Amino acid sequence: MTATIVPLPTIEDRLSSSSPSSSALRLSLAPAGPAPALLDGAWWPRSRDLGAELPVLTAVLDPLWGRITRVTVNPTHWPVVPRKVPVAGHVVNVGWFLAEQDPHEILLLSYHLGRWNLLVVPPGTDPGSAAWLMAAASDPLGTSTASQLMDEAARRPRASGAARTVEEAAERAVKEVWDSEGGHEARDPAARPPTPPVLAGGGDRAAAPATPAAAPNRPRGM
Repeated sequence: MTATIVPLPTIEDRLSSSSPSSSALRLSLAPAGPAPALLDGAWWPRSRDLGAELPVLTAVLDPLWGRITRVTVNPTHWPVVPRKVPVAGHVVNVGWFLAEQDPHEILLLSYHLGRWNLLVVPPGTDPGSAAWLMAAASDPLGTSTASQLMDEAARRPRASGAARTVEEAAERAVKEVWDSEGGHEARDPAARPPTPPVLAGGGDRAAAPATPAAAPNRPRGM
């Protein structure tokens, strides 16, 4: 697949367009662990429009990780890959890799500070599966790639009953991830369960409990 490159939109264009990400950001970050995790968390965007979704994501991550200056994606699931996206106070450069990057992952780089990898939960995912994916990707001892987690989520049996609340779905997902790893007892008896998915920003309660975001994992080298 060939990525579509589009010109940089103006700020006026951005303000005049309706954004699918105007409500809360659906994001889960891995707490700091004894070693860098394979994934640093998960992001559940509301659309496959990078131009609309990235400003909301960077608004939360910039204060946590330092200014995000570059993002790369695999174009398999992104119909349009803009070269640049204006965000609050600066511009993010966007690149893409087809063979070299997991199609279910987004890579974010902060100049001279580090790089982080997030699993991208498909926008149309049902809340139960999304909660499980976000919990699994936020496990500080996780060893699965983004695509491996997506495959595992697809094989999981449907829950016998839908969770009555978003909080219940997230708690159930965390317990399932924790139990599937045997409580991590064999690797680290002191390790704590993965952090539940969280919301940052407005009042959308379709994904996870609105609790403070966990501390991000340690940055890896550029």
